[in-house]
Amino acid sequence: MSSRSVRAARRKFVVLLGLTVVALLSGLPAPTVAALALTGLAVPVAVALAGGRPRDLLPSRPARRGGLGHTQEQGERFVT
Repeated sequence: MSSRSVRAARRKFVVLLGLTVVALLSGLPAPTVAALALTGLAVPVAVALAGGRPRDLLPSRPARRGGLGHTQEQGERFVT
């Protein structure tokens, strides 16, 4: 899956989960809440079937970098 389609799937996943929570808290009928929840849970399944990893839908942590924007190797060279 391309990063563009992962972003689109992530956006749909978050929106559907948010709508499910809002529907649950606002007291909408159970079939409506269930339909939203099942549709939201279908997004990771669709990502897996498309060859992606459902874990890609979770927010990613930024890469850990050395101080001052240097790579690890550069940081080791600067140490005296």
